[in-house]
Amino acid sequence: MAPIEQADVWLFRLLNLRLVHPAVDDLMVFLTNGSLSRHIGILAALFMVIRRGRQGFLVILLALLAVGMADFIASGIFKPLVERIRPCFALDQVRLLIHQSRSYSFASSHAANSAAVAAMTWIFFHRGERIEKLFTSLMIAYALAIGFSRIYVGVHYPGDVLGGIMIGLFSAAIVYLLFSWIVKNIVQPRFMRQNALSGE
Repeated sequence: MAPIEQADVWLFRLLNLRLVHPAVDDLMVFLTNGSLSRHIGILAALFMVIRRGRQGFLVILLALLAVGMADFIASGIFKPLVERIRPCFALDQVRLLIHQSRSYSFASSHAANSAAVAAMTWIFFHRGERIEKLFTSLMIAYALAIGFSRIYVGVHYPGDVLGGIMIGLFSAAIVYLLFSWIVKNIVQPRFMRQNALSGE
């Protein structure tokens, strides 16, 4: 076993076996289960629309595109490419708190998707008013908590989560840069031409 992999296994055992408490188990299951915590995403979307109106819908659309890209990269490319066995099936004495199918481990799509949303939120809200800065911090903390929960419940190594976070950040950056390029090179020039024609 390579030193990096050994460190990953050691850190997994620390977070999954030692730094645990029964009182936190239900919270971790809640965070890791999208069907249980989806209303948090709905509340976040409502906040975006209430605070930014039409731009809020745009942020939601870009976030969904970033999530789609992140999920495809994590689950569609890396998982079949790396073929890493999940710790709950590869190691002994794992605290497995949820039912888990035998899909591959690297990278964590949960971490990738939540990081993509948090990154897109940061891009549009971190320079806003105090409540929007607080909202940004909460979304980042929520994404990190989801990533941590995947280790806590026994289905991902820390390296899987870190890889997922990097994929999520990359996906959000690519989607935003592509959106900015389209606005700068297609939408704005066309709008300026229309204004010039209407002014003649």
